[in-house]
Amino acid sequence: MDTVITAGRVLPRPSAPVLDGAVLVRDGVLVAAGPRAEVLPQAAPDAARYDFPTATAMAGLFNVHVHLAFDASREMLAHFQAGTSVEDARSRLSSMLRSGVTTVRDLGDRDHLGAAVRRSFAGSAAPRLLVSGPPITVPHGHCHFFGGEVTSDESIRALIDANAAAGADVIKVMASGGQITEGGADMWESQFSARELSVVVSHAASHGLPVAAHAHGADAIEAAVEAGVSTVEHCSFLTGPRSFDRRSAVAARMAESGISACSTSSRNWRVIVEKLGDEAAEAMYGRLPWLEEHGVRLLAGTDAGLPGSVFDDPVGALELYEWLGFSRRRILEIATCDSAAGLGLADVTGRLEAGLAADVLVVEGDPLASLAALRNPVLVMAQGLIA
Repeated sequence: MDTVITAGRVLPRPSAPVLDGAVLVRDGVLVAAGPRAEVLPQAAPDAARYDFPTATAMAGLFNVHVHLAFDASREMLAHFQAGTSVEDARSRLSSMLRSGVTTVRDLGDRDHLGAAVRRSFAGSAAPRLLVSGPPITVPHGHCHFFGGEVTSDESIRALIDANAAAGADVIKVMASGGQITEGGADMWESQFSARELSVVVSHAASHGLPVAAHAHGADAIEAAVEAGVSTVEHCSFLTGPRSFDRRSAVAARMAESGISACSTSSRNWRVIVEKLGDEAAEAMYGRLPWLEEHGVRLLAGTDAGLPGSVFDDPVGALELYEWLGFSRRRILEIATCDSAAGLGLADVTGRLEAGLAADVLVVEGDPLASLAALRNPVLVMAQGLIA
């Protein structure tokens, strides 16, 4: 069955807008995207038609760092400890789809909740969901409550084996401490050596899996990059409370090796600016334009599930980049094709291009003129299924 979406403008890529465009989908796959006059003749006579004359059709958005096990409330840890049901997590994932997100990466849960959620959506509309299962951490270390504590190389390998067997798409390792684990390492303190991280990377590779490293500390980032992880989450370059050490050599190696960085910044960035002031906030978030200048690929992720980091406001997070001076075109690229490339999905999704999965977002207005248009989805299609 063919589906045709026509729109006032189509963004096959954010850098190549097409006025009076159309998108043709067949059996969950994009057949064509471009000028209406070129696309419509390729559609079957009985194709389903959706017409949005004042809207923009583009690739679905990415959120590459979420925690479906958390509820984004101030009491999220207590609620998590009481138990997260598959239905709760399904509801969070569905809200992401309705907001225009068609690819999600869950980077930490307990008892393989994410894999269970993915199975529960079989045959129905949902974002593409990549999962890590319990992250690797040290005893009583950051996010130990997910169940991923290890004490040796052997236990590292055993946890990776278990996660892979349960359907993990990525291995998550807590290279540094974090802010939500009471009694654990500080955010800037390392939890694993470069050698131990190399064990993680090499054993994950034996299962064909990439590694995502949670790393706030400058030393932890350098060790993770040395070990050859695929993505660095947070990538804050912290050396202490509100002190940073951005290491150009590390950024250069990330760019050269194709290691991507995810800021994990949610719409809470505005609260940080109001609380700390522009100068302190720029010191914190300035790593993003700095990484961009060094050629490091940036990924769109919000740490959804943490307090205030809601699941259904990807735009609030993306507006941080505009505050930092990124063009709207670059922001849309980060949220679509760049994030796809960073997750190894460039040949699957992230653009409106023949042969890719039909992950399509239609929003009222023009997001190249105002990101606020992304708050007005009028149609969301995930792998050919309309939400």
